Amino acid sequence: MSDPARDEHGQAIGDNRGLKPLAILFDIDGTLIDSGGAGATSWRWAFDDLYGVPADIGAYTDAGMTDPEVGRLTFANVVGHEPSERELDAIMAKRLEYLSRAVEESKGYRVLDGVEELLPRLTEQGYLLGLTTGGVEAAAHIKLARADLNRYFTFGGYGSDSTDRTELTKTAIVRAGTILGSTLDPRRALVVGDTPLDISAAHGAGAVGVGVASGHYDKKELEAAGADYVLGSLREALPGIAEPVR
Repeated sequence: MSDPARDEHGQAIGDNRGLKPLAILFDIDGTLIDSGGAGATSWRWAFDDLYGVPADIGAYTDAGMTDPEVGRLTFANVVGHEPSERELDAIMAKRLEYLSRAVEESKGYRVLDGVEELLPRLTEQGYLLGLTTGGVEAAAHIKLARADLNRYFTFGGYGSDSTDRTELTKTAIVRAGTILGSTLDPRRALVVGDTPLDISAAHGAGAVGVGVASGHYDKKELEAAGADYVLGSLREALPGIAEPVR
């Protein structure tokens, strides 16, 4: 476990002060599943369809960015100007149109280690499970549908809520409170993700940042990003999760 990041008062950011978690928010790509490049494929098909350019989003964007950011940056680089609102709407809609097919045809699609055992166990123990992802809401559910994982998640924060990872994470925590019937203390939320952006978003929202070295970043990189806890995979125990929630 790395030393926790601290605020200007010296208090650990994301420190839950011994509070048991109530809600657990998961990133999708690199944390729950590997789509086998389906996301990039759907963007490439969309740009090729509308502009005749099979764009490579990896050349212009980083892991953990929100879908609107990915669309905007890729558009500006391959088309040559900043997209208008209508142009951005069109490319994102076309991308969604292709995403289901890309996911279904992806030979590399897989559920990551430990996920299929962990999610039903957490549900049975009474934890509230949600999503916090840079993907727009529809894209998130398309990616999870192939593995039948949507059934575990009742709420989330998405790239369609905000282009800022911290803000969409805050939105997810507010929605968790709506389901619980009272405001959720962010310190009782774990945010589980595979990128430094997931960790900074967790801390920005006042939650506990749990890094999982199952995506683009290894344990040392996630520790350097300030993760409160770092796991090798979701087969390892989540912090504070040992008994059914009370």
